[in-house]
Amino acid sequence: MDDHSDHDHHSHSDDEGRITSPMQDFSTGQAGVGFVVLLIGLAVTFGLPLVLA
Repeated sequence: MDDHSDHDHHSHSDDEGRITSPMQDFSTGQAGVGFVVLLIGLAVTFGLPLVLA
């Protein structure tokens, strides 16, 4: 019995569907938002435990 029978894996060479991130252009604003999210995540992960300790 095939364990992967419930998955549908096909290679699509056309332009429709999902495109991976490294292939997509992004703006400076989008990079800035990502950086802010990174800073907030680091503050919650490392800053909050240090403040509460």
